[in-house]
Amino acid sequence: MHQGGKYALNRQLNRVARQVPEEADLLVHVIDGARWRDEDEDVWQLIAKQSVPRLLVVNKVDKLADKKALLPFAAEVTRDRPYAAVHFLVARRGDGVPALLDDIISFLPEGPAEFGEDQFTDRSERFLAAELVREQLMLQLGAELPYAAAVEIERFEDAPDITRIGAVVWVEREGQKGIVIGAGGAQLKKIGSSARRAMEHVFDRRVFLELWVRVRESWSDDAAALKQFGYSE
Repeated sequence: MHQGGKYALNRQLNRVARQVPEEADLLVHVIDGARWRDEDEDVWQLIAKQSVPRLLVVNKVDKLADKKALLPFAAEVTRDRPYAAVHFLVARRGDGVPALLDDIISFLPEGPAEFGEDQFTDRSERFLAAELVREQLMLQLGAELPYAAAVEIERFEDAPDITRIGAVVWVEREGQKGIVIGAGGAQLKKIGSSARRAMEHVFDRRVFLELWVRVRESWSDDAAALKQFGYSE
């Protein structure tokens, strides 16, 4: 949930977030340490309307100086909020994750498989290609460029021996363009090489990837741009 909804992108992501609980069989609410903030209450108000089970996950418990405060905190939070269970995690280390996964499985209803055994997604290869470029942007530039970049696939051509992909990284300011490209194009080359290797692994064939960086001012507050970049229907 994006607080405030300042830009069109924030509002669109909030619309999606509000729809998701209505489609879920189980809701897992993760909070940051033993603190109940205004945004946590906003999420609770959203999921409280659903009749499905809700699990509360308190993450980063290793950061707490007084571990004895955990149980009183959980008791206070759940006193008027009927979570089915509470889990304490250090997700970075994996502490508590197996027990959480076991609980998730126990609450989920049994049913037929939604997809075939050899199908790992229902999204197109074009979509995956854009996501793999976006992944490298986040991994390599996340601290500098958190939400200001979008990826659009302009060309996707399959040949017998290779797939040729042309992608544009859209940013909102010239300064951001320089960050993505880097000195002498080194950063963009690194992003492209990593994304290409990931695509070859996922698509199981050779990939030729070309990347360009272009500026579109305030694209995150432009409804037409959001549709163009795949953020809205």
